[in-house]
Order: sequence, then C-alpha cells, then structure tokens
Amino acid sequence: MSGVSREYVKDNEAEWRLDKWFKVHFPGLSYGRLSKLLRKGDIRVNGKRAKANLRLEGGMEIRLPPLGKDERAAPKPQKHKKHLSEEDVDMMRSMVIYQDDSVIVLNKLPGLAVQGGTNTKKHVDGLLDALQGTKDERPKLVHRLDKDTSGVLVIARTGAAAKKLTESFKTRQTNKVYWALVKGKPPQQEGAVQAPLDKEPGTKGERMAVSEDGKRAITDFKVMDSAAGEVTWMAFRPVTGRTHQIRVHATVLDTPIVGDGKYGAKDAFVEGAVSKKLHLHARNLEIEHPNGGTLSVKATLPKHMSESFDMFGFDADDESNPFEEMDNV
Repeated sequence: MSGVSREYVKDNEAEWRLDKWFKVHFPGLSYGRLSKLLRKGDIRVNGKRAKANLRLEGGMEIRLPPLGKDERAAPKPQKHKKHLSEEDVDMMRSMVIYQDDSVIVLNKLPGLAVQGGTNTKKHVDGLLDALQGTKDERPKLVHRLDKDTSGVLVIARTGAAAKKLTESFKTRQTNKVYWALVKGKPPQQEGAVQAPLDKEPGTKGERMAVSEDGKRAITDFKVMDSAAGEVTWMAFRPVTGRTHQIRVHATVLDTPIVGDGKYGAKDAFVEGAVSKKLHLHARNLEIEHPNGGTLSVKATLPKHMSESFDMFGFDADDESNPFEEMDNV
C-alpha cells in the first residue's frame, strides 16, 4: 500500500494502551477514525490486527496507513518541567539511598508529605523532577508513607517498573519492617494485632478506628528493648496495608507511638528532652525487583529518633531480623 509507514514503540511507552499511543503521537486522528482503521486492519501491531485497548511493549512495530495532513498533526509540545529550587533538588537527592535504571529508593524525611493535599504545597510527588536525570520518563510513586513517618519509600523510574512494583505492593508481596518508640510496654513480647479498621465517623477520613465492620487489618509486633517500662522500642510488620494501621494498632496494645498526638493524645508524649515528633520509621523493605531478584533496602533513623535511641540506650545499628523466630514457628 502506497504511503504506508512504520513507527516503533519506545521503552518509556511500554504498558500504554494503543489508543493512548495514537492520542499522543497523532492528536488529529479522532477515536472514531482510529476505531475504523483498526476494524479494517489498516493499522497493525507487529503485523497483526489489534484493538484500541492493546497494551504495548517497547520495540513493537506499528504499521500506519496513509493519513491526512490534519490526522498527522504534530503532538502538542510538552509542558516545561516545574522549576525547582536548588534547595529542593539537593533535599531530594540527599534522600536517595539506592538507585538503578528501574528503581529509586528514598529515606524519606519526617514531615515531608508524599503527595499533595489541602494546604500541602511541598511533597515528594511534586519534586520528582529532581530525580529524573537523563530518563525520558518522570519517576512515579508506587506506594505511600504518612507525612510524619520517615524511612524507605520506593520510586519507579519507568512505566514498566511502576506496574510491577505496584502489583507487588497490592498483592502484599513485600516484607516491610517499621521501628517505633512507644509509650509504656505491651502485655507480651511478641504477637499479632488483629483489629479491623475503618474511617472514624465525623473526621472526614483523617482518622481511622477499630471497627467490627471495618477492613481486615493485621500487624505483627515484637519488643526489641525497653527503658524501665517507660518507653519501649518495638518492631512492627504490617501484614495488611490499611491507612494509619500501625499507629492505631499500637494503641490497641495500650502503647501509643511516642509523638503520635492524633491517636495517643497526651499519653503519647514523654516528659523531658524527648522530641515531640512521631517516632515511627520504615526501617526495612524487601520486594521483588522489577528486573528480577529481590530488592532489599534499609534506612537509617532520622535525627530526632536517633537522639531518642541514644537517650534510652537503644541500638540504632541493630541488623537483626526481629521476626525470624516468629516465621519459623
């Protein structure tokens, strides 16, 4: 056929739908016209007929029939990246603890939101341009941490990596361990909290509460050390992934996380020089790497938690697996 041309799917376009690919590259081609060309077989992918919802892979060949001038209209120029201050760029880069072609891992600072919201102008998602480097794609979030929780935060560098990582988090194919300092001491050294959670009525979803009608929520816990029973260093492993799960389950044990006024009120604070910031840190994460194998990362404590560990004589360099014995039972 005279005028037939061929295009090739770029790696950063992997997982796009075919209709999205045409919308980006041929914005003048209407969906109705695209559908007709696909039905007639005038457009083919790797030599075969295709549907609009076909998921693409990098390197695929797309055969195009002759198209009109308007249909071949050039795509709209991309918007310029948001200008970031040197301070913000330095902050984002300073949080990087691991990086390869598919993944970036941050040790997120406490007090920095992951995504924007009401009255939240500075957040990780809005600063990801600082980590794009020479990649064609902007990095993508694949999971979340509370604003005041520090520690391991995984970022995908490609669409293909984002899909695989998101699926791993969604299906709980991860092993996450959090460290926390709590007020008081739990009734037992280790165990699991099984308490369903739901949004607390009247709080517009800003607080969660234990509810018989809530979603299943399970958190493993283990006491790591204790300072005269006043403050306890605990490891938590969320089996499920509900909002504020660890924070609420800590109160179920009658040991609110130090600094967690939202759920522990005045009982969450320790008199003296102990910081009033939340003492909850995503310490370890093991997850399937999108390119194969296992990605295992560990994040050091933020300044306020490190100071509290020193104050109570806890070992911030502990490398043990707190849940090894529980897993072997």
